Amino acid sequence: MGDINEGTVSEAERSETESPVVIDHSQPRAVNPEVDPIAPLGMEVLDEAAAFPAGETESVAGDVVTTIDERPQETVTPTDSAVWARGLSKEFEPGVGVFDLDLDIPKGSIFGFIGPSGSGKTSTIRLLTGIIAADSGDLLVLGKSPLEFDRIARSYLGYMPQLSVLYPELTLRQNLNFAASLFSVRWRGRRRRVREMLDFVDLLSARNRLLRNASGGMQRRLALAATLIHEPELLFLDEPTAGIDPVLRRKFWDRFIDLKEQGRTIFVTTQYVGEAAYCDKVGVLSRGRLIAIDTPEGLRRQAMGGEVLDVRFESALTSEQISRLVEAARATRWEARGPGEYRLVVEDAGDVAADLSEWATANSLVVESVEPYQPPFDDVFVELVTRLDVEEESDG
Repeated sequence: MGDINEGTVSEAERSETESPVVIDHSQPRAVNPEVDPIAPLGMEVLDEAAAFPAGETESVAGDVVTTIDERPQETVTPTDSAVWARGLSKEFEPGVGVFDLDLDIPKGSIFGFIGPSGSGKTSTIRLLTGIIAADSGDLLVLGKSPLEFDRIARSYLGYMPQLSVLYPELTLRQNLNFAASLFSVRWRGRRRRVREMLDFVDLLSARNRLLRNASGGMQRRLALAATLIHEPELLFLDEPTAGIDPVLRRKFWDRFIDLKEQGRTIFVTTQYVGEAAYCDKVGVLSRGRLIAIDTPEGLRRQAMGGEVLDVRFESALTSEQISRLVEAARATRWEARGPGEYRLVVEDAGDVAADLSEWATANSLVVESVEPYQPPFDDVFVELVTRLDVEEESDG
């Protein structure tokens, strides 16, 4: 049985006519070797797997390796939740870690995990994938504890870490073909699967380019393709859009939405707070604690204390008129935005908008516009974190 850091990838070129490729392990990989998305979660790799197209491979020890195409559907216990956690905690040093994490992520959804660097996003993924064990709490991933996953159960997961673990001296296609072999994707369908994934991430035309000559954005797209090559049901993507331009970030999210429509579940971390709008639900993490979890609209309501209306009058109101306006709108907060312009936080923007028109007419005031306002998620995040800081100071 070979090790991932030994030997060659002699089968990497079967799909197209080129010379066999030998990986020079004296050269550095663009990787953090501790975390590898090609063979994630500590999966044992059989170099012999790709050499046997019949669907099963016998290792030196006589073990039988089942290909991804033959995964039994009952391998993982069915459940309505892809990820379920209660009180999940892991402390690395006093006050540093992930604490009391509660999650319930439905299958076929996109769950966004948002927080600044060092807040615990990557540590959470490592807990959920079974790379590290929790100190306390309960966790089920696809109905089982990830610490109990066997090879077949792990094949249902895909993990894309922050750092690339691909080979710079291989072409894009060779890297993807090698990734497929590590997951024992059958040789008969591997060529088709590699081309499908290259096309999915818009890299088919660049398939013969060496990875070291590819742009950073191309490398990130290839890493995503390697994560998807074995058709996992549940994806863990750790800041997949970090360091790439806004246009490519949008393309990534288009791909994530495509995957969701195919029935996949996606757990994605990001520092770009605005990406919350693409998610079905969002968790906000700060200093290792989940301070809010809701739909994007629900988070806006939590942060602002309700819905927000921008009201513009023909002329500025007097202090007395402003007081009457706030009372008529049943506003919990308000601020002047300019002469005759006021922002109100209300319980139900639709009901209040109609009431304000009647109130203005009764008070001989001319309303030029009443429009709902959606605060950007950057403001929502800052508001939620600031509120947590205030609460902790008051408790302290």
